[in-house]
Amino acid sequence: MNNKVIIEIRAGAGGDEAALFAGDLVRMYQKYAAKQGWKFSTIDANQHDLGGYKTFVGKIEGAGSYEELKQESGVHRVQRVPKTEKSGRVHTSTATVAILPEVEPKEVTINPNDLEVTFSRAGGPGGQNVNKVETAVRVLHKPSGIVISSRVERSQHANRELAMSILRAKLYEIQKSKEFGNIDEARREQVGSADRSEKIRTYNFPDDRITDHRIGKKFHNIEGILEGNLEPIVRAFSNKASH
Repeated sequence: MNNKVIIEIRAGAGGDEAALFAGDLVRMYQKYAAKQGWKFSTIDANQHDLGGYKTFVGKIEGAGSYEELKQESGVHRVQRVPKTEKSGRVHTSTATVAILPEVEPKEVTINPNDLEVTFSRAGGPGGQNVNKVETAVRVLHKPSGIVISSRVERSQHANRELAMSILRAKLYEIQKSKEFGNIDEARREQVGSADRSEKIRTYNFPDDRITDHRIGKKFHNIEGILEGNLEPIVRAFSNKASH
């Protein structure tokens, strides 16, 4: 059973509101992880000026974490009146979620010549010291075009290891879903295109209803679920799997 998961959340269609929704999803998984006694850490985050995230990459470690969260991969759609909306109209926005199991180095072969690794100053919180040394790492995997950044660890080496573990997880997912087929297509299938119409789940605030379109189930108490009470959804999927 895989107990280490890479989680990637990206704002999709919907501008500012999509970034705010991506932030809501990050907090939801963070709070759910805390309830399960799992460790939740940030690897790289690109915050939006109004709050929320343009992109967020993190790691979850704990027993059964992949099994419980794997169904979260896909396009999540929200319908609500944004805080930035003056006339009270309901907007539709999206964010994509990718849940990837961390894999052992032996499971994915990466040719060092396929990598372009650059270092920069980490910036962000942490006082003066953080900007003096180039600890942030950016890894480009040239054949696939996948780019990974890691800036949370204190050393170049640790950030590089973290970036490589995310790259392995992504390449493994592609390898598994396509058996070395078209990488772009595999990536697109895994998280969707973030188009409003391509969705696994809709969070409808006016009706206080979450609909999961794959199992055709509806859940109420959106606020509670976004506070990390994901159990009803996780349970619905595990019940479906056991039948």
